[in-house]
Amino acid sequence: MKKSLVIAAAAFAATAAHAQSNVTMYGIIDAAVEYYNNADAAGNSLTRMPSLGGGMFPSRLGFRGAEDLGGGMKAIFQLENGFAPDTGTLGQNRLFGRQAWVGLSGNWGQVTFGRNYNMLNISTYDVDIIGPSQYGLGSLDSFIPNGRSDNSVAYRGTFSGVTLGGTYSLGRDTSSAGGPAGTGCAGESAADAIACREWSALLRYDAPGYALISAYDRIYGGAGAANGLTSSDKTDSRAHIAAFLKRDDWKLGVGVINRNNQGSATQPRSNLLYVGAAYNITPFFTLDGQVAKLDYRATNNDSTQVIIRGIYNFSKRSAFYVAAARINNSGAAAVALSAGGSVGAGLNQTGIITGIKHTF
Repeated sequence: MKKSLVIAAAAFAATAAHAQSNVTMYGIIDAAVEYYNNADAAGNSLTRMPSLGGGMFPSRLGFRGAEDLGGGMKAIFQLENGFAPDTGTLGQNRLFGRQAWVGLSGNWGQVTFGRNYNMLNISTYDVDIIGPSQYGLGSLDSFIPNGRSDNSVAYRGTFSGVTLGGTYSLGRDTSSAGGPAGTGCAGESAADAIACREWSALLRYDAPGYALISAYDRIYGGAGAANGLTSSDKTDSRAHIAAFLKRDDWKLGVGVINRNNQGSATQPRSNLLYVGAAYNITPFFTLDGQVAKLDYRATNNDSTQVIIRGIYNFSKRSAFYVAAARINNSGAAAVALSAGGSVGAGLNQTGIITGIKHTF
C-alpha cells in the first residue's frame, strides 16, 4: 500500500511540474507634448499631444503566458493592445491590436497562430536606433511600425547565432478603419484565394558586437483594399538589408528598405535609407540620432529626415526625453515629420517633442 501511495505521489508531482504555468501583465505608458511648424499649406504651426504613440514608444498593455508541457516544450500566448495616453482610447481599432496569438515553443523555435508581427517589422529591432517613436522611420513609411498580420502563422528560431523566421497570412487586415491601422483587406475568400494574403521571411546572424539582418515582406491586394491595392494581382513588396555594430558605450545601425509598390501608379519604386548612432554619455544619459531618406526613383518627390534625441533614465523603468527633428520635402512631397501629423506639400518641417516613459 505504501509503495502504491509513493508511486501515485511521484506521478502527481511529475504532472504538476509539467503543468506549471505563469501569466505576466506588462505595459508601457509614454505621453508627450510636441510642437512643429508648417502643419498646413498656409504654414501654420501646431502644438499637441500625439495620439498614435508616445515620443519614444507607443503605449501598450499586454499579457503573456507560458505553460511547461515537459520535454522542453511550452504552450505560449500573448495578448497586447495599444492605447492613446492623451485620450485613453484603444489603438489599432481593436481590443488587442498589437498582438494576439497562441502557440508552442521548444529548442526548435516557436510557432504561433493569430495576429503576429511580420518579419519586416521584427528585422528593424536593434538596428533602427530611434525605433518606433513619434519621429522615426514610421513617419517615412507607416507600414514599418504597423507591420502586423491578421490570420497568420509565424515561426522563429535561433540556432548558433542564426535566426530564421517567417509568417504567412490568409487575410492580412480585417479592419477597414483606414490609415495604417486598417487597410480593409480581410481575405480568406473562396472566390479569390490569393486576395489579401501576405508572407514574410527573416534571416539574421548575431555575433559578439555586431549583427547582419535581412528580411522580405509581400502583401497582396483585394477588392476594396486601401492604398491602391484593389485586386489580388497587385502586390506591395519590401526588402530590408541592415547591420549594427555595438560596443560598451555606443552603437551604430545602418539599413536600406527597397520597395516595389504596384498600388502606386506614379511612385511604385523607392528606397528608404537610414543610419543612426547612440552613445551613453553617463550610465543615466543617452544621446542618439538618425538620418533617413525616402528616395523615389521615378520622381523628385523625396524626403529627408534628421533627428537628435536625449534620454535621461531616472531608473530602469522611468525616463524623461526630448527630441528635435527636421524633415525636408522636395518636389510635391508632403511627408509629415510627426507620425499621424500633416504638412503642406513641398514644405519643410521642424519639430520638438518631450515626454515621460514608464514601463511596468
